[in-house]
Amino acid sequence: MQINKVEICGVNTSKLEVIDKGEFESLLERSKKGDKTAREKLICGNLKLVLSVIQRFGNRGENPDDLFQVGCIGLIKAVDNFDSTHDVRFSTYAVPMIIGEIRRYLRDNNMIRVSRSVRDTAYKALAAKEQFISDNQREPTVEELAKLTGVEREELVTALDAIMDPISLYDPVYSEGGDAIYVMDQISDMNNTDESWIDELSFREAMKGLTSREKKILSLRFFNGKTQTEVADEIGISQAQVSRLEKCAINRIKKNI
Repeated sequence: MQINKVEICGVNTSKLEVIDKGEFESLLERSKKGDKTAREKLICGNLKLVLSVIQRFGNRGENPDDLFQVGCIGLIKAVDNFDSTHDVRFSTYAVPMIIGEIRRYLRDNNMIRVSRSVRDTAYKALAAKEQFISDNQREPTVEELAKLTGVEREELVTALDAIMDPISLYDPVYSEGGDAIYVMDQISDMNNTDESWIDELSFREAMKGLTSREKKILSLRFFNGKTQTEVADEIGISQAQVSRLEKCAINRIKKNI
């Protein structure tokens, strides 16, 4: 996805306006009174917020023009619903609105299908969340959202999780002045630590000292899950011999490790 191009949806992103705080408050007051010119200037003066948000979705293969248009819908909603009497910066209020609008668009165009009832529950919750933010200038807790929608907490969480977009391991989570940190860099693997890697190397070295028959017995027993009797039938020796060879092989591995 090309997000660094100068023009998106016919808008030259290198020449976007920026409104200072004093002008913003004046325009907002006029916009609330129905001044369409002030409203339009507020929207145009905050398009950089939309541009910054769509860059977060750069690895999803979506058309930047489409995301920009959808993000502008979120910005317009933020302009129309922002309450300056609350001690909250406009950008703090607008960015979640823009992100929510883009995520809603991506969910509706997602290849992963979710049942209609689950989607309805999730959209009901999102609508209630949006209204709560508009009224209170903050996000509701899960408990508050469950109370507003009349949906059980567990059902609500399940529905919201079901419509979440899959996250790519290559999505950047931080980037400032250097190499980006991606999601995959933040995932730990307790099964493949340095210690387990060294143990595996030691085990392989110890296995080299076994005979081919001993290797086959251990492979059939512990990798194929066969009983000593089944191993005895496959190799053509007695179960007692299998048991003796197995114990000897294990003791030798322990000693070598």
